[in-house]
Amino acid sequence: MIYTAIDNFYLTDEQLKNSPSRKDGIDEATETTLRIYGCDLIQESGILLKLPQAVMATGQVLFHRFYCKKSFTRFNVKKVAASCVWLASKLEETPRKARQVLIVLHRMECRRENLPIEHLDLGSKYAELKVELSRTERHILKEMGFICHVEHPHKFISNYLATLGTPPDLRQEAWNLANDSLRTTLCVRFKSEVVACGVVYAAARRFKVPLPENPPWWKAFDADKDGIDEVCRVLAHLYSLPKAEYIPVCKDGDPFTFSMKSLDLQSKPASKEVPPSSPLVNSDSNAAKTAPSSGNLESGGSKDEVVDPNGKESRKSDDESNNVPTEGGVKDDSFPKAKSEHRSEAVGERNKEREKDRDRDRDRDRDRDRERIKFKNRDRGRDSDREREREDSDRDKARERRHRSKDGGKDSGHSDKSRHHSSRDREYRSSSYSSRDKERHRHHS
Repeated sequence: MIYTAIDNFYLTDEQLKNSPSRKDGIDEATETTLRIYGCDLIQESGILLKLPQAVMATGQVLFHRFYCKKSFTRFNVKKVAASCVWLASKLEETPRKARQVLIVLHRMECRRENLPIEHLDLGSKYAELKVELSRTERHILKEMGFICHVEHPHKFISNYLATLGTPPDLRQEAWNLANDSLRTTLCVRFKSEVVACGVVYAAARRFKVPLPENPPWWKAFDADKDGIDEVCRVLAHLYSLPKAEYIPVCKDGDPFTFSMKSLDLQSKPASKEVPPSSPLVNSDSNAAKTAPSSGNLESGGSKDEVVDPNGKESRKSDDESNNVPTEGGVKDDSFPKAKSEHRSEAVGERNKEREKDRDRDRDRDRDRDRERIKFKNRDRGRDSDREREREDSDRDKARERRHRSKDGGKDSGHSDKSRHHSSRDREYRSSSYSSRDKERHRHHS
């Protein structure tokens, strides 16, 4: 069956209980915490990006819809939240650049994880984050079937309250409850009219404002009492939960982080240093002490057996036996050395990346300076060419003037000659006419 309605993304309670995250072994509490955490990221990043509330609401609805079809173990929460903000800003016709979204989320991550706030390095890490952002956006659009229409309950709240004739303070409270309802799965369970009626009812109960019940006021707005009660119950449960924290449940190869320091913290193994007074160290040291004694016994027992071909016995000197290190000493020295080597390698890699970035910046500056010098030389060459053209044009004009002056003298001489010829022609014509008239007169006479 083909559905022609745009707003048709609604699920039942059974479908939500059998979500892909539940199938991958994530319990209900963890899924709820991750949903709230992702919505908090979207809301806070939208405020920092100076986006309208409609963008943040659309992003949170897209976030819930996506995780109704995909699991938290396959897609990182931070990655999907950033892509939802970026996509919603374009859907609501207030677009933001990918660089702005990544910078804001990088700063939020530093604050949330108590890391020193640093600027996002626009290098290889930024390029990877940008690629992941666009790739996740394509995943969201694919799962939505490119149908991203969202209808929010906010547009119904003002009309409902104006119809019911409630005080103006109730409107702000209902608006706040509608914003908080976006952190739950109410947007994928009920239509926006039912959610609007639920938040109006909860706001009226909080301010102790009576609403008409005979006839019931919710029937005029295409809602039912069970839906309103469920909305109020979900909101009450939301306010009873503690602040949502990030829980790493994604099973991808590399964790998606905006800062390099948080990546280092996640990549460090959770190994604790063993104090020297612990029984493990004592047992290792005792074993190290007993090991040489057993070796000496073995060598002592084989003294008579190991003989040189000349008939002399081969014995090890005490100095050579004393120079052999014990096993306990090797263990005690290798453990801190491994840590120090790991740290030094990490610091060396960071320094190498920073040097590479600096070299790139220097090369870019050099290229820019070269281009500027080229443009300046071109401009100078153009000015010299223009001056040469002007001089050539002035010379040509002077030559033309000279030729015109010469041609003018020649034309004056020709004009005098023509005048002289014209006077002769006139005399000749006049004489010819007079002779003809005389002949005609003679003939007639």
